[in-house]
Amino acid sequence: MGDHKEQPLRVGAAVRRRRRALELTLAVVAERSGLSVPFLSQIENDRARPSTGSLEKVADALRTTAVELLAAADPACSVDVVRAEDGGPGPDPRVRSLVRGHHQMHALEFTGDHDAGRELRYRNDQLMYVAEGAVEIEAEGRAYRLGRGDTLYLTGGVRHRWRATVADTRLLVVAVAEHIEAVRDRPGR
Repeated sequence: MGDHKEQPLRVGAAVRRRRRALELTLAVVAERSGLSVPFLSQIENDRARPSTGSLEKVADALRTTAVELLAAADPACSVDVVRAEDGGPGPDPRVRSLVRGHHQMHALEFTGDHDAGRELRYRNDQLMYVAEGAVEIEAEGRAYRLGRGDTLYLTGGVRHRWRATVADTRLLVVAVAEHIEAVRDRPGR
C-alpha cells in the first residue's frame, strides 16, 4: 500500500530527451561514447538495456550522469517507499536507487566495489556515508579511509574516486540533483 508500482524502467526516452536538448545527433553521441549508432538507437527505443558501463559512457557523452538519466526515466512520486528487497532500476544489481523519480535529491546504495579507476565529478554537493564495511576515497590529492558510520562531504565540482576496501561494503551516496543549480562556479574549478 502506498508503494510505487513496479514497472520496467525505460531509460531510452530520457537518453533521447537529453540528446535532443543538447541538439546532438546519434552519430556525435556514438563518437563521444565509443558505442555504435545502432546500439544507441536501440537504447533510445527501449529495445536494448545498457549495462552500467555503457550507461556511464552515454551519460558522459551527454554531459550528465547515469544517475540523472535513470532519475529522468522514472516518474516522480510525492511519497514513495523503496523496499530493501528492491533491486533498483539500474542495470547493475550492486547499485540500488534509494529515491525514485526526478527530484531535487538523489540517493544511491552501492554494495561491494565498483570501477575504482573511474574519476567522478558532480556539479552539486554530495554526502558519502559508509553503512557497512570500509572505503577509501581519493579527493583533491588526498586519500580518506572511512569505516562504518563515517561520512565524507564533497562540495560540487570536486574530482574524486572511491573503492571498497572490505568485502560486502555498503556505501550510501546522497547528492543534490544535477538539474538543480545549487552551486555557483567557484574560481579554480
